[in-house]
Amino acid sequence: MNGAVWILASIGVPVVMGLVLLCVPSIRKRSAVVGITAAGLVMTAVSVFAAIGSGAGSFTLLYLAKGVPVYFQMDSVGQLFASMVTIVWLCGGAFAFSYMKHEKNEKWYFGCYLLVYGILNGLDFSGNIVTFYMFYEFMTILSFPLVLHSRSREAIMAGLRYLFYSFCGAYLVLFGIYFLYRYGTTLAFTAGGVLDPQLTAGREPFLLVVAFLMILGFGVKAGMFPLHGWLPAAHPVAPAPASAVLSGIIVKSGVLGMLRVVYYLFGTAFLRGSWVQYVWLSLALFTVFMGSMLAYRERVLKKRLAYSTVSQISYILFGLAVMNQTAFTGSMLHVVCHACIKSGLFLFAGAVIVQTGKTRVEELTGIGKEMPVLLWCYTICSLALIGIPPTGGFLSKWYLAMGALEGDALPVFGWLGPVVLLVSALLTAGYLLPVTIRGFFPGNGFDYGNLQKREPEAAMLLPILILTSVSVLAGMFPGALVRFLGGMLW
Repeated sequence: MNGAVWILASIGVPVVMGLVLLCVPSIRKRSAVVGITAAGLVMTAVSVFAAIGSGAGSFTLLYLAKGVPVYFQMDSVGQLFASMVTIVWLCGGAFAFSYMKHEKNEKWYFGCYLLVYGILNGLDFSGNIVTFYMFYEFMTILSFPLVLHSRSREAIMAGLRYLFYSFCGAYLVLFGIYFLYRYGTTLAFTAGGVLDPQLTAGREPFLLVVAFLMILGFGVKAGMFPLHGWLPAAHPVAPAPASAVLSGIIVKSGVLGMLRVVYYLFGTAFLRGSWVQYVWLSLALFTVFMGSMLAYRERVLKKRLAYSTVSQISYILFGLAVMNQTAFTGSMLHVVCHACIKSGLFLFAGAVIVQTGKTRVEELTGIGKEMPVLLWCYTICSLALIGIPPTGGFLSKWYLAMGALEGDALPVFGWLGPVVLLVSALLTAGYLLPVTIRGFFPGNGFDYGNLQKREPEAAMLLPILILTSVSVLAGMFPGALVRFLGGMLW
């Protein structure tokens, strides 16, 4: 079986099995729903890694119009993002098998979960901006049911906000595609950019505006200020495993979109030193600080983690905006580490909700006495997100800071970037570690008489352990990963 078939299988298998769950009314037993979902996840994961292992090149599936193909290619960026999606999606799915027993509309959830998995694989393996945009829109529409799963008024309003923000951002991207088609040599992702020097001569100021609008459009999904408002509204109302993949994976689609636009369509040579780079750097750093401050003030755990995502994703955007190899490596490291860390933290919140019904930070006093293994996982993930060695979070932030300091052409940002990252790390410690401290050391006034062991079942605990382990191992044994990331574009 060649690589093209494996790529199509990684998209088609979960889509077909998801549609089976959604469209076949005779599938009602929980065992059948779980079995189909598990089979779909495993078969898709095998297809993804087989496609990566095959070293598939590129191929055209069909033409939407003359000169506009649905085009797929296997490059290092697609390999990284597809691998990350698969790891998190398997862990989130395994956790959901236990978690969703306590939720309604379980069959609907798993059907949509499989559909989104397939669409994300199509997004990661897209070879041109038209194919990417098509899967990007599918992803928004199909992830929408995950947000409003409970169908409460709050969930519906959050889901509508998610759609509104996402579609507004997508329209900005679509606007840019028209001009890339006019002034580019191709719509296929090409390292270094695709702009035609003869056609763009004299039109550079206008194309800079186009580039900025596309960055801003993809920044919606990535939660970049000023279009971040959907994220803290959507995450708290979704089921915990859905929040995990929304925060760990879905927001990364915006990061991937920005990466493709800057490094594969317009090119860093065109954008470096322009007002677009400086405005992007400013927005990213402001979002880093703002997200950390909002998380520090928030008392609902899932909402606190959502604001944290707003901040942490902009670490990645800052590294991309610096536009040198060291910062780029740090960004891609943080893509991987944040996906595992934040997914693990949201799964922790879900396990706590299932076991205790508690949702607010102040309610978690003494929880380490009841669920010590779970709280240790939370603590390790928190230390990784803060950037404490030897975790992956430390390594990614080290590369980001070093990349900024190497940016000789960046006035102010060369030193301001590391300062903001350091302040944000301190704020991250301030809003994550109190849960650990109060959980393990509740104080003299705590009533120990009502304590009972509430450690979640293995199906919920094991995915959290895996994600926690990856976040640490990425920092302890980073050699192969760093070499792979460093060779992506340079």
